[in-house]
Parts: sequence; C-alpha cells; structure tokens
Amino acid sequence: MIGELLHGMAQSSGPGFVGVSLIFIYLAWILTIGIIRVREAMHSDHH
Repeated sequence: MIGELLHGMAQSSGPGFVGVSLIFIYLAWILTIGIIRVREAMHSDHH
C-alpha cells in the first residue's frame, strides 16, 4: 500500500506530490501523539 502511494507520488504533479507528502506527515504526527499518550497513561497508572 505504501509502495503504491510512493509510486503514484513519483508520477504525480507538483500539487499531488505535496498532498501525498502532507498525508505522510499527518500520519506520522498521529502515530507520534498516540505513542506519547500511551506512554503518559502507562506512567500515570500506579498499580
């Protein structure tokens, strides 16, 4: 799936290239925030 996106991005126009790049940045941001939230939840959980 990611390979297809990268292949399509390489053949797309300038705005398409920027759009796909922004999608990757957005997904990375979501994953990063999710990992931070999980770590905070694990540290605040005192058993």
